[in-house]
Amino acid sequence: MTTAISQKPITSVLVANRGEIACRVFTTCVTMGLRTVAVYSDPDADAPHVRAADAAVRLPGSASAETYLRGEKIIAAAQAAGADAIHPGYGFLSENAEFAQAVIDAGLTWIGPPPAAITAMGSKVNAKALMEGAGVPVLKDIDPESVTADDLPLLIKASAGGGGRGMRIVRELGELSDAVAAARREAESAFGDPTVFCEPYIERGHHIEVQVMADDHGQIWAVGERECSIQRRHQKVVEEAPAPLVERIGADMRDRLFAAARKAVESIGYRGAGTVEFLADETGKFFFLETNTRLQVEHPVTELTTGVDLVEWQLRVARGESLGQIPATAPAGGVGHAIEVRLYAEDPAHDWQPQSGTVARIDLPAASRFGLLERPGVRVDSGITDGSEISTFYDPMLAKVISWAPDRDQAAAVLARALSDARIHGVVTNRDMLVNTLREADFLAGATDTGYLGDERIA
Repeated sequence: MTTAISQKPITSVLVANRGEIACRVFTTCVTMGLRTVAVYSDPDADAPHVRAADAAVRLPGSASAETYLRGEKIIAAAQAAGADAIHPGYGFLSENAEFAQAVIDAGLTWIGPPPAAITAMGSKVNAKALMEGAGVPVLKDIDPESVTADDLPLLIKASAGGGGRGMRIVRELGELSDAVAAARREAESAFGDPTVFCEPYIERGHHIEVQVMADDHGQIWAVGERECSIQRRHQKVVEEAPAPLVERIGADMRDRLFAAARKAVESIGYRGAGTVEFLADETGKFFFLETNTRLQVEHPVTELTTGVDLVEWQLRVARGESLGQIPATAPAGGVGHAIEVRLYAEDPAHDWQPQSGTVARIDLPAASRFGLLERPGVRVDSGITDGSEISTFYDPMLAKVISWAPDRDQAAAVLARALSDARIHGVVTNRDMLVNTLREADFLAGATDTGYLGDERIA
């Protein structure tokens, strides 16, 4: 049982975001009896997330820089619409400590971690130092100016960034100077900070992450782990829970992961939902990558295997509730298996080029929307409907399609069938690549790592 402290009543929530994640948060708000407020740019005036909200406020302009990234406009919209809380979703301002503080200073409830925790994890260089001090395993930093041939291969990373931007792999010493310069330019352009660092590169690594939830009363849940190793250009494409690598290694690896994740968030005074990401090798040895101080795109696989509505708990923690004991529905590793794929308007045959245009039809038969599943099946999280326009201004993700079943093979089969049966017209998508992946022998054997799509075996 949990004890409601009710220090910060929440009655109306503005989501400082768009598309699928705004719709996702609204769904839980409605089940909790909360009023919902959307914000929208001019291209999004008739978007599903606008129609789904009880009220909507226009942010004049088209580009993110003049709309969804303008914190002062979003706070003003919340005040004008009578919202008393702001949920940032993911992307945009979700990991911006200054925005979080501005929300709090405006007298609104911030549905996210403390600004100081966001700042602590905002620089990968500083974050690694903090984690090392907390006893979390980390890969050693290498100064780009002191790299030798013995350090190769290595990975150049942007200190302030994510999503693969500012990242370069170096295998030859002669490539280093140009790679560092290119990474710095990209980091400056994407994040306004050219700082980069190097670390050893694990060629066939596994991207493993632990979902955490923490409250203001010193309680921390480790709500299962996910594997997100199938990536292209360091962007996740397929995510699943529990992690096949952890299932192979066994409970000891899971226990060590959970302990490290708890140390990580405890050391920075964390509150709310977050994800501690690790890079692991085939033996089960793992190293800290970063802490995402927000809800993750792939959170549904954790929800479906644990029965925990993570958005609900974000709201409950934000209003002062205690987590109490982790629910009985969420044993270590969860129950059954869930797989999520990201359906994009992009052309895999032409270097994954993003597509734009009108989605004439998008229909995944027999799929539920946003909720938990009580039996094997498929959930769709999407902010796209028939007639939606895929704009060049925003990410071209059409939907997250997630399956749950008692075992991994069935989850893969159910998801592949749902995607294959889907009716999608109007734009080129990566649907065929996703179906082929889910039916491919190495994937079904769980033999996937961060180099999987680079092998170019999935047509």
